[in-house]
Amino acid sequence: MTSSIPAANSAAPLLDVQDLQVNFVNGRLVTPAVRGISFQLGKEKLAIVGESGSGKSTVGRALLQLHPRSAQVTAQRMQFDDVDLLRATPAQMRAIRGKRISMIMQDPKYSLNPVVRVGEQIAEAWRSHHPGQREVARQRAMEMLEVVQVRDPGRIYQCYPHEISGGQGQRVMIAMMLITDPELLIADEPTSALDVSVRLQVLALLDDLVKQRGLGLIFISHDINLVRRFCDRVLVMYAGRVVESLAASELDQAQHPYTQGLLAALPDMDQRRARLPVLQRQASWLQP
Repeated sequence: MTSSIPAANSAAPLLDVQDLQVNFVNGRLVTPAVRGISFQLGKEKLAIVGESGSGKSTVGRALLQLHPRSAQVTAQRMQFDDVDLLRATPAQMRAIRGKRISMIMQDPKYSLNPVVRVGEQIAEAWRSHHPGQREVARQRAMEMLEVVQVRDPGRIYQCYPHEISGGQGQRVMIAMMLITDPELLIADEPTSALDVSVRLQVLALLDDLVKQRGLGLIFISHDINLVRRFCDRVLVMYAGRVVESLAASELDQAQHPYTQGLLAALPDMDQRRARLPVLQRQASWLQP
């Protein structure tokens, strides 16, 4: 296992994480969720892939201090630009969270407030860092709805979450996270609730925004075929550890048996098989 994965522009990484560990504590029971992972991120698209429960989302939430106080989050280093995320105070994190680092949650129907119009929710993201600028916030929200290519942004602004489609809801979430011009975007399964055509549109939109704005993107997913086409680099997580790191274009040359097993279990329209192989896990994968 690689202990430290350099960013594409390793001379000046936007994010530097070394030996991150996250434990969840319930009384005397301590459950390790992330076990000493290290990586760097530049202005690129970095994927974190693995099965459900492998620790992918836990990493993203740890960066933003979104875990409950009972969680134990430690690291040798968790540096974002000029900020030590591990030692940042609650006030410092409020200034960073949503402003410099934004996180797109997995499913808009669980992330959007059902009793507040979606336009107001986007505007609120701006006002939380620019108090008293209500009219500017509304204008910025309308502009962001256009940026994320929502049809009829004036109508969508006035809608409640239940009145828009899943694809529109995901675009609203993206607009909400990008309205403050963040430097780092964490996207947690941003297309899992979408059909194939809408998924491709959202990915193309994210790709354009990353290129235009020079963002660093952490793309959390369990879909290896998707990240193969969309991302620059891939970290493969198993049971809270990074077991392999490689360029997305080189996934077919993966060396770790876990990555190979995930790839082998993917259906292939060109080479149909009567039965897909079942991943055979090994106890040695749990060793540091």
